[in-house]
Amino acid sequence: IVCLSPVPLNAALAPLEWLLGTWESDEPGEGTFPTINHVGQPVINFMFNAFQIETKKPLHRECGFIRLKPGTNHVAFINAQNTGLVDIEEGELTENQLNLQSCSLSRISFAKEPHVHQIRRVLRLRPDGKLEQTVSMATNNEPLTQHLHITYQRTS
Repeated sequence: IVCLSPVPLNAALAPLEWLLGTWESDEPGEGTFPTINHVGQPVINFMFNAFQIETKKPLHRECGFIRLKPGTNHVAFINAQNTGLVDIEEGELTENQLNLQSCSLSRISFAKEPHVHQIRRVLRLRPDGKLEQTVSMATNNEPLTQHLHITYQRTS
């Protein structure tokens, strides 16, 4: 578990402080299951981090996986957020664009209100080479509304 936060640890997390750091196994671990292929799956790992501009304080984090069903344009976006929301969005890949719609949402039992009930996400590669992401959400007290629009520039 790597602590990416440039700010002091929140006092509420003091009982978990012993987990912080970069950990590597001192000898190879073992993992098997008869029906699971652990290597070579058609998957892309991702992580989105949002920071407050002036202070660089972390605001929001999402991480997960993007999978393409081999031989199709059907794509799945599996996402976990620091707010305690975990969602699966599915949709289609068309040219350089992913159009996704939530099909499964779960949250921790003590997640703050309002609760998210629907997510729509579009990721597209623009002609200028930038990646554009638009996210719309519906909660228990707001209809589907644009929540995020951001462009990214490739750095490597």
